[in-house]
Amino acid sequence: MNNSPINPKTITVDGLTVRYAESEQRDTHALLLSPWPESVYAFEPTWAELAADVHIVAVDLPGFGQSQGRPDVLTPRTAGAFVHRILDALGLDQVHIVGPDIGTSASLFAAAQQPGRFHSVVIGSGGASADLELGEPLAGWVSDPDITWYEQNAHTVMKATLDNIFPAVPLADHVREDYLASYAGRRFAESMRYVRTYPTELRALEQVLPDIRTPVRIIAPERDQVVPPAHGEFLAARLPNSSLDIVDAGHFIWEEAPKPYASLVLDWWDRHHTNTER
Repeated sequence: MNNSPINPKTITVDGLTVRYAESEQRDTHALLLSPWPESVYAFEPTWAELAADVHIVAVDLPGFGQSQGRPDVLTPRTAGAFVHRILDALGLDQVHIVGPDIGTSASLFAAAQQPGRFHSVVIGSGGASADLELGEPLAGWVSDPDITWYEQNAHTVMKATLDNIFPAVPLADHVREDYLASYAGRRFAESMRYVRTYPTELRALEQVLPDIRTPVRIIAPERDQVVPPAHGEFLAARLPNSSLDIVDAGHFIWEEAPKPYASLVLDWWDRHHTNTER
């Protein structure tokens, strides 16, 4: 038994079982997309602060966390479209969206597809350009010609990843167990489909960036060795209504530095109550 404020439940969206967790109802709503290879529990350290005045809904996108996956929705573009189906299923109209890591590209595609739906966007720690280098282990996950080894050694990959990413920030047992369970068996290799589309999907994303007018805050961890800050700078140079914050933290800033991260998110929400493009 744990004292987590996160109590996951599921909803069926487009034939897939999607896991989510939500806070108390409020007048303002925000959708949080889980990073990879994590789950809705990634937001546990920021939950209380983010939910103080806003109804927050954390979601495992299809194929991530413990949501069912399907090949046709495991690309940034199709995940972006699926975001709107999730919002429809939950009865949410206009929301703020927070999409760290793989949620970066999904959030931007979602904002490009239906700009009037989002008050604001907060992204970061996610691949943004096919022409910029990625760090390890992500670069290998994107380019490795054979993923058979990952299919057979998911637990080894996950354990090494979590140990390397969180050397100074120990994960609570229930969080670590959820991460490991989320990508057990073939789950991890299947989830790799998403990032392995980056060479083509990120080029498509670059084409729509100048047309995204929704206010976007880009949080780029200065010590991110997985997705270098240059990816955040790339987005800031192309998004017409954006702000770039380079923060002294590593890749998983929402767990390594939850207070600064929550502060930046809340400040952005406070600045952008409504979407004038509605």
